[in-house]
Amino acid sequence: MKKSTLNQRLLLILILATGFASGLGAQNVDSVFKVAREAAFERKDYTTAIRLSKEVLCVSPGYTDVITFLGRLYTWNKQPDSARLYFNEALRQQPDSENAFAGLADMEYWAGNYGPALVVAGNGLKVFPRSETLLLRKAQVLYAQKEYAAAIPVLDTLLQVHRKNSEARRLAVQIQDHIAKNAIGVRYDYIHFDQQFPDPWHLAAIDYTRHTKAGAFTARVNYANRFAAGGLQYELESYPRFSKTFYGYLNMGYSDNKVVFPKWKAGASLFANLPRAFEAELGVRYLYFNRDVFMYTLYAGKYYNSFLFGARTFLTPQTSSITQTYSVMARYYWGGPNDYVGVLLGSGLSPDDVRSNVQLNSGYKMRNYNGEINARFSVQQLNIVTANFSLLNQEYLPGQKGNQLQFGLGYIRRF
Repeated sequence: MKKSTLNQRLLLILILATGFASGLGAQNVDSVFKVAREAAFERKDYTTAIRLSKEVLCVSPGYTDVITFLGRLYTWNKQPDSARLYFNEALRQQPDSENAFAGLADMEYWAGNYGPALVVAGNGLKVFPRSETLLLRKAQVLYAQKEYAAAIPVLDTLLQVHRKNSEARRLAVQIQDHIAKNAIGVRYDYIHFDQQFPDPWHLAAIDYTRHTKAGAFTARVNYANRFAAGGLQYELESYPRFSKTFYGYLNMGYSDNKVVFPKWKAGASLFANLPRAFEAELGVRYLYFNRDVFMYTLYAGKYYNSFLFGARTFLTPQTSSITQTYSVMARYYWGGPNDYVGVLLGSGLSPDDVRSNVQLNSGYKMRNYNGEINARFSVQQLNIVTANFSLLNQEYLPGQKGNQLQFGLGYIRRF
């Protein structure tokens, strides 16, 4: 037996011995309750936790926190009838117990009883209209029942009050994919150079996206006018889902004008939604002008309160060295997944940036530093507007530096 477990049991024996000898006081009752919680949370020993909790109730039958805890224990022990009995008793003794409402709603939801779960969550929200737990559970039940339109205002309310809830934000994305399986997007970018090129660059794009159970699939046409020439690029892109944890990214593009676009481009990544609101990506990018360019990327991100923080690198193996590109970003969400403002700071060029990846064809290893402000916001759920402004300071020839200013606008209509 582990020393910590032995000490806990000796403590329990002492508490019970002294408590029942003189009547368990409030302090001793709380001590036994603490040992019961440790048994459940640290060792998953629900049988012991149930026994200790019942011993507490023998002395203090009105201890509603313990009654609710017993409901949770029986839920985890897969005994829904007993769990329901204790949750209802807790609500009978304390009709305004948020924990009891949440526990009963959780139990019914996990048991697949969506109707009763929705009723319990609704009754709880009448008493606690801003409850984060009850709002999320109600939205999850509505999602499970495929009542997507009804879930949207629940998530809107939740994210207005509890902006840091990343689970609600992810659920909102999934619901949007169900209620609006199609999207058409347009985008325009204007780039001005103060030194490097005499004429500005103009870029435009139009795309169509279809959301399916397997993931999102996009067809896109890009147009660019730069280097006093115009050309088109054709792209296919997808984000296949593999599980709740993993999804992917696949991209392929072709252009018959390798002056303004790489002739071929491709990309593949594996993404992971990790515990504690972390996310990560491992991938590879390929560009072909007159030679092959392979770039490998690593990304890590973390949701914290209403923010997303992330860092990315692109590594390009070369004959004598490895070219490195770095960037860090932060976003602030004020609503759903399509309502945020962000900043990005970096060094180097990204192969994913259609505005500048053509410059990776330069024979000179360019040093540059860039910063960007971007925003995305939704209008009546199905209309999404994007905007960004960036500044890039670049050494385009040895000892010669110039600035390029970029401004972009985009619009997406989901239907």
